[in-house]
Order: sequence, then structure tokens, then C-alpha cells
Amino acid sequence: MAFTLYSLLQAALLVVNAIAVLHEERFLRHVGWGSDQGIGGFGEEPGIKAQLTNLIRSVRTVMRVPLIAVNSVTIILLLLFG
Repeated sequence: MAFTLYSLLQAALLVVNAIAVLHEERFLRHVGWGSDQGIGGFGEEPGIKAQLTNLIRSVRTVMRVPLIAVNSVTIILLLLFG
């Protein structure tokens, strides 16, 4: 497999899909990355764990509908051009 722009975009799509399917109650809470953990006080800088949890939650919220369209286009391109 050659390293092309398409393969790079496809890898990024797979990573976003992997983030989007992480379920908070089933997986993240068992690992210790639930939404109720890592809540800091006012004026405190949030830690890396809280920032990653917010990123995962944001990706799941914002990218839900666009991922359906992008995945459909990717599947159609793979069916047409192999």
C-alpha cells in the first residue's frame, strides 16, 4: 500500500471513528475516564485526563452526523475504485 493522501485521510477517518464509538458508561468509566472524574475547581488548569475526556465527548457530539456522510462516501469510493 502506497503512502498517499487518500490513505492518510482514511487513517484519520478510522481514528475519528474509533473515538466516536467509545461509550462512556461501558468503557471509559471502567478505565477511569468517566465524566464525573477529574473535575477541578474554579481557576485550576484542567489536567490532561480532563482535556482528553472533553475531546472525546466533543468528537462524539459534533462528529456524529458528518461521520455518517464521510463513511458513506469512503465506502462508495472503495467499492468503485477498489
